Formats: sequence, structure tokens, C-alpha cells
Amino acid sequence: MVETKRVFASFSVDDIDSADRFYNETLGIKTELVTDDGPLFLYGPDESATLVYPKADHTPASYTVFNLSVDDIELAVDDLTALGITFDRFPGIAADERGIHRSGNHFIAWFKDPAGNGLSLVQES
Repeated sequence: MVETKRVFASFSVDDIDSADRFYNETLGIKTELVTDDGPLFLYGPDESATLVYPKADHTPASYTVFNLSVDDIELAVDDLTALGITFDRFPGIAADERGIHRSGNHFIAWFKDPAGNGLSLVQES
């Protein structure tokens, strides 16, 4: 068994400055740029951390790498849409006019960061 102090997820981007601006200014997430050229930490309201690191040959993930839990997904989608964010739609996954997929008490809407990584807004009742 490995004794860990903490665990955290990470993903890459092609432009750390653009990522810092997007996550902090557009999404309102607390960020910490460790050095001028990265890495960047994203902090949740509970101070959980996700590491974002620069990678010159970055290829966007083909899956969701970062989820934002929200109380009101319709409001969050509307706010981000007003900022120019486009929400993704996927074949075979039903979504409403805003791009929100609803499954029971679980609502989700997908979008991308400037590096093309998949993100989501999630509301669970």
C-alpha cells in the first residue's frame, strides 16, 4: 500500500497563460500559476486542486477532463453562453436547446477550454 498525503488530477494545455485567463477570468476558478511558464493549479471552493501543465505537443483529450458542479445549470450555461462559450452536442445524446443533457436528476452540459479539452457543467439534485 502507498501512503499518500493527497491526490489530485492533472491535464495538459498548449498555452498556460490562456488557460490561466480562461479558468480564472471566464470560469471564476481560483488559480495559482507556480512559475511564469507553469504549471497552473486550479482550486475548487473546498481547496481541492487540479494541476494544469503546459505541453508543447498537447493533444486535447477525447473525454471530459474537468467537471464543474453547479446548483443551477441553466443559469451557468446562460452565463457562459453570454461570454461566448459554445456548448457541445454529441450524436446519440439528447440535449435541449441550451445543450443540456438531462437524465433523471443528473444534468450535464459539455464545452471546451481554449486548448480543446472537454469540460462539463454538472447539476445533481
